[in-house]
Amino acid sequence: MNFQNSILNLLLLILLVYNMIKRILLKISGESLMGSSNYGIDVSTINQISNEIKNVYKKKYQICLIIGGGNIFRGIKGSSEGIDRSTSDYMGMLATVMNALSLQSSLEKINVPTRVQSAITMSQIAEPYIRRRAIRHLERNRIVIFAAGTGNPFFSTDTAATLRASELDCELIIKATKVNGIYNKDPIKFKGAKLIKNISYNEVINKSLHVMDLTAISLAKETKIPIFITNIFKKDSLINVLNRKGSYSKIS
Repeated sequence: MNFQNSILNLLLLILLVYNMIKRILLKISGESLMGSSNYGIDVSTINQISNEIKNVYKKKYQICLIIGGGNIFRGIKGSSEGIDRSTSDYMGMLATVMNALSLQSSLEKINVPTRVQSAITMSQIAEPYIRRRAIRHLERNRIVIFAAGTGNPFFSTDTAATLRASELDCELIIKATKVNGIYNKDPIKFKGAKLIKNISYNEVINKSLHVMDLTAISLAKETKIPIFITNIFKKDSLINVLNRKGSYSKIS
């Protein structure tokens, strides 16, 4: 009888672990939303990205999302052209809000419930960022899209992604870009460039690799959150990363 109870308890434990909800953060670059254009938002591209996100959502993951704003306005570029740096960064944050709203609309059209939370208060269009409320949304199977970065100038959306992932106890970060991962050479210039499957935080920092900014990498290192780099435009790329398949690079 004791043996049977032990087996039953073991099976229940396995079932619990199998059904355990995992929480992840997806960081999508603003440039990814442009599609083949040089500026702005391409609706067909957003719909494609939304379908990739839905595939992950259907696997019972709790999903946090952060989108850059480089397809509309990049703070550093504005600063280099004479706009005050803080003002320029705030303009970039507003661009991320526009992207967040467009992605929310696309996701909800395919029956994926979402909430947008902004680090800058704009109550008519988004909730303010409140950690406990965000967790509650995730527990209710809603995707939470975080807009306006950290709400502070001089911090990138990469840093915002690592910060939110740390605050919300995410298991990992996936940075979805236009490339398969980190290469030993520029794959556009060199045909023999090789994908680096695994690389340490320290190596990224010491070599100043332009994967994410160093503040983001340093925070991920401190909180021990692995970062995966993959190509959002490859079918099932997000699912493949979660299953440790396909092309990607892992920073840990």
